[in-house]
Amino acid sequence: MPQLNPAPWFLILVFSWIVFLTVLPPKVMAHEFNNEPTTMGAQKSKPNLWNWSWS
Repeated sequence: MPQLNPAPWFLILVFSWIVFLTVLPPKVMAHEFNNEPTTMGAQKSKPNLWNWSWS
């Protein structure tokens, strides 16, 4: 049964992984996000208290 011969399929698998590992990572790493995250300061801001009219 020729479909059980791993020789051609193993080479296809190896070459496809070589292509994936050499072509895709640079394309993914070159992607730039629109909104870069900003670092928050070390001080934690205090929340504004609500002024309830009935208290």
